[in-house]
Amino acid sequence: MSQETDTSSLRERLIDAGVELVLSEGTAALGLREIARRAGVSHGAPRRYFPTHHSLLSAIARRGFADLGARVAAITEETATPRARLDALARTYVGYALERRGMFELMFRHDLLDSEKHEPNEAGSRLRESTLPLFGLLTGLVAHCRARADGDDRPDVAAAALWANLHGIAQLWTSESLPLALGTPAGERAGAGRLLPAPLDALVTAALDAHLGPVNP
Repeated sequence: MSQETDTSSLRERLIDAGVELVLSEGTAALGLREIARRAGVSHGAPRRYFPTHHSLLSAIARRGFADLGARVAAITEETATPRARLDALARTYVGYALERRGMFELMFRHDLLDSEKHEPNEAGSRLRESTLPLFGLLTGLVAHCRARADGDDRPDVAAAALWANLHGIAQLWTSESLPLALGTPAGERAGAGRLLPAPLDALVTAALDAHLGPVNP
């Protein structure tokens, strides 16, 4: 095995260990020493492949964006209309937060997304760009759904507002705040597979209808 291949393999092993760790124990467990231990390397090894702790965390978070992006692409390809694709995107996004809570939290950490805090050649400086394809898809679908005679010259603002609404729903549900406020019994707070629990699904529908109007019967 060449040195380049070996380096790439060890780098990926560190990311794999971090992904496993954040999914099983959450973001608080993502210390360099624990990631190194899980990867079976010395505690100083991560520094040889990632210049900072932030750059390793960002590489782990990019795996989350890749996973979420693949799920969104798969589910939206199965639907025929922009509104149906947007509905599928919204439910996939919120469902991902429920299923992979630790990764979802890591993906949107401001200190990782803020490129100004990283050197240009750091892996972490590119994390922000990982969010752009998903937001671009969301904006395009919102533009189609909001098309009207007088035009809508800022679909990005409407898409950002919808995204903020969905993200807030996801965070408040996983933190148990919304289930508590709605009096949702513990047995109704988790979905089955990738289906959302009924009260959460209703919240997603309400958010979509608030921003786009209800679907015509």
